[in-house]
Amino acid sequence: MLGKLGLGIAITALAGLSPALAQPPEEEGWIELFDGQSLAGWTPKVRGYPAGENPLDTFRVEDGKLVVSYDDYETFDNRFGHLFYQTPYSHYRLSLEYRFVGEPATGTESWAFRNSGAMLHSQAPETMPPDQDFPISLEAQFLGGLVEGEHRPTGNLCTPGTHVTIDGVFTEEHCIWSSSPTIYGDGWVHAEALVLGSERVVHFINGEAVLKFTDPVTGGGVVSEHDPAMKPEGSPLGEGYISLQSEGHRIEFRNIRLRNLKGCTNPHASNYGSWYVEDDPSACAY
Repeated sequence: MLGKLGLGIAITALAGLSPALAQPPEEEGWIELFDGQSLAGWTPKVRGYPAGENPLDTFRVEDGKLVVSYDDYETFDNRFGHLFYQTPYSHYRLSLEYRFVGEPATGTESWAFRNSGAMLHSQAPETMPPDQDFPISLEAQFLGGLVEGEHRPTGNLCTPGTHVTIDGVFTEEHCIWSSSPTIYGDGWVHAEALVLGSERVVHFINGEAVLKFTDPVTGGGVVSEHDPAMKPEGSPLGEGYISLQSEGHRIEFRNIRLRNLKGCTNPHASNYGSWYVEDDPSACAY
């Protein structure tokens, strides 16, 4: 997203996280969000269009990959888009791989070259008016290197209509750099986000924790043409939808998986999960 990047965050330890959360998790409990064949379960929302329309086949499936493509665009014209998964979550771990390919679409802003992201705790697509640019959310921003030797990390944070706390300090900075290295070329990058309600979020790139923040709330700017009722100032942001971004540069995604961390923690229930960190007694089955 557009915004000045700053506040480079060097993560040397994940204080307060249990070892089970800080380490790569076991396989049990993961679900596939993308079936590799269709956009089933996903809803597009592109600026200038109502939710559910996929103009110019922006979001498509090619060779088992979920692709954001501009092959049918004459010019991008700030038609920012997002593809929303159907289920909202509060506590979870999201895992995916992405890569930037080729050149940006004609008319793409220079800041959006090799720029995309995954929006976390997002508002629902149907709550966005047609001309809203970005969903009120927390963006795990993905960037690719442009100029050899020029620092441009990935796994950053941008905050359309939101604010967070970094190292105990509330900040209204829009985009915050992670501690990741700059990644050049078209190779696949593994990104993860550990999301724990309105308490904390940690970003990982290629298995390394690169940024953490706490206490996300709604408020502030960097979102336009939205319904003001969706952005109460200072309201804790503890759940929402996940969406993948379209900002003008072709990006491909694969292996999009999620491990829900909220569920039944009663070991006597048939659907008990040892990986759950947030109890949901209503989910228990006996």
